Amino acid sequence: MRAPPPSRGILAPFGGPCLLCVKYERIVRTVPYYDHIGSTMNINDIARKAGVSRATVSRYLNDGYVSQEKRLLIARVIEETGYVPSRQAQTLRTGKTGIVGIVIPKISSYSVGLMVAGITTRLGEHGYQALLAATDNDERRELDYLSVFSERNQVDGIILFSTIFTPGHRRAIGSLSVPAVVLGQQIRGLNCVYHDDYHALYDITSSVVDADSHPVFIGFNEKDVSAGRMRRQGFVDACSDAGIEVPPEAFALGSFTTDSGYACAEQLLERCPGIDTIVCANDDMAFGAITCMREYGRRVPEDVQVTGVGDGSIASISFPSLTTVHFHYRASGEEAAQMLISAMEAGERVPRQLMMGYEVMRRASTR
Repeated sequence: MRAPPPSRGILAPFGGPCLLCVKYERIVRTVPYYDHIGSTMNINDIARKAGVSRATVSRYLNDGYVSQEKRLLIARVIEETGYVPSRQAQTLRTGKTGIVGIVIPKISSYSVGLMVAGITTRLGEHGYQALLAATDNDERRELDYLSVFSERNQVDGIILFSTIFTPGHRRAIGSLSVPAVVLGQQIRGLNCVYHDDYHALYDITSSVVDADSHPVFIGFNEKDVSAGRMRRQGFVDACSDAGIEVPPEAFALGSFTTDSGYACAEQLLERCPGIDTIVCANDDMAFGAITCMREYGRRVPEDVQVTGVGDGSIASISFPSLTTVHFHYRASGEEAAQMLISAMEAGERVPRQLMMGYEVMRRASTR
């Protein structure tokens, strides 16, 4: 029976033959696991062909003690037959799935892609597969996926890419029967890996303003503490320390897109025609702001400086190249995966928190 296409979210595996398609309310397995692709090979067949007992093959597959002679015999048979141990059988025997659930806000994000790459690389090194769930920045669906992953022994652990963290998220994570790591937010009492958003924005703002500057800020929803609230506060404090009092009309909220950056810059030009610096909470909004300045006859950086955050793939080759903050996204994904592996395998129960570093990349969009 053909499974229906995924709706309102996607679950996709990395590194294994099992494909999960998720409708919003349920999971549908469309391809079962087989003991041996294209055949009915099982552990008894391997034992017979290798001339050893079934128990010896079992110990070999589970990294138990097997003499070197028998280990070579079993390895040769497995290589010749292409035998793949049944994951379902392993789960029944060990209580472990070898799968980690990863809840991400969207698939198209440059930063999310790098973090997922870091996670899957580190998980693969330790023999784990990754199962992705994309929520399109819908916090309710994040909660639903946390529930889906925790049901019926679906995964051994969860990594949640957090944007807006609510009391419901805390309750959901607290009720999980498997370890979890939050990536992107500092949450007290939970395992988390996060970026130093406050100091990143403080430093990049300090590098482009002085007492005579007229800066404005294009930010993001402050329910997102890291990307919204902390980045805005870093901007405000840097301006204050430079002797600048930023008026309320010098702030605009975008949605992390190029179009929203353009629209916000247009609004700010109308409200604050004397602006000479635009600090943006991400690169995409900065690109939109640069386009807006050009179309309104403002030169970048001669008339208006523009900065971003993220150091995306085109930041260094855009025209002008973008002054921005470089976050170590891939490394943060690797660290989150390692933190989760330690919790899953070593049973670490004391919450750990890791703040990642950053670099300010000075380029041609600032003076």
